[in-house]
Amino acid sequence: MLPQKIMLLVNPIAGTKKKDVVEKKFAKACVAKQIAFEILPTQPFGTYSFLEDKIINEQFTDIVVAGGDGTINHVFSSLCHLPNIRFGILPVGSGNGLANSAHIPHKLEQAIAILFNPATISIDGFSINHHTSFMLSGLGFDARVAQQFSLQNTRGLLTYTKQSLVQFFKAQPYTFSITIDGVQVYTDAFFISVANSNQFGNNVTIAPQASLTDGLLDVVIVQKMSKMKLPFALLQQIRGNNKLQALVQEFQEKHIIYLQTPELKIHNLKLAPLHVDGDPVETAEHIYIQVHRQLLSLIVPKA
Repeated sequence: MLPQKIMLLVNPIAGTKKKDVVEKKFAKACVAKQIAFEILPTQPFGTYSFLEDKIINEQFTDIVVAGGDGTINHVFSSLCHLPNIRFGILPVGSGNGLANSAHIPHKLEQAIAILFNPATISIDGFSINHHTSFMLSGLGFDARVAQQFSLQNTRGLLTYTKQSLVQFFKAQPYTFSITIDGVQVYTDAFFISVANSNQFGNNVTIAPQASLTDGLLDVVIVQKMSKMKLPFALLQQIRGNNKLQALVQEFQEKHIIYLQTPELKIHNLKLAPLHVDGDPVETAEHIYIQVHRQLLSLIVPKA
């Protein structure tokens, strides 16, 4: 077994914490533990294939990301095919949905401490056409919020909340055709969320039954309804009051559909915007989504 060697990738603009503090505390902990490390900045365009040879040739054992869900997605999706690599998170982003789902502590010192002599779980991911997602992706209203949030000069929960309110008043439903288990249905919906973890971020559990390791996608479809009803319907979903449904026939009976499946197809008739783990990406008319089991080894707190 190779001696532990950690590569830390730091997003200089993620969240609200000062990144020099993150780097100094991480370096101090590694020196104290006598663990080799290197600190690098993340890339603005999210491509990390250039690191593959370095990781292999210099025998890194752990890749750790200090950033939010979008940065984590870029790094993990680029490098998850490398053998015998553990992936870690220092949750310093705006939402930290994947870290929350994996019970990774927000306190920096505690998040750093679990990197040493680590416990790991093999987590699933899923593909959305040619994109890879580990947390939650979707079409419609939440993707529009993600798009506008990405254009702001400041980050954090307050900025995200402001954009959510602005976009709520502008929101209109989109038309989708959805195929699950060979059954096709049409719906007008404000948004469709496809979740591998249970969160939007900030401990908002849009898919309460979602698991990183169950081999299933949790699909939440928020159908057309009065905007007066919409916040209350979403609150019911967030609180876990909506039970999982087995039959897509229930589309006619409920405002919010909540079901699990290993794959689905979406015909995005009005080209609703798309986000992948909170980052806006180019949308498509035809979208195929499929779970992929045990895509990478994630460092988590010991039980």
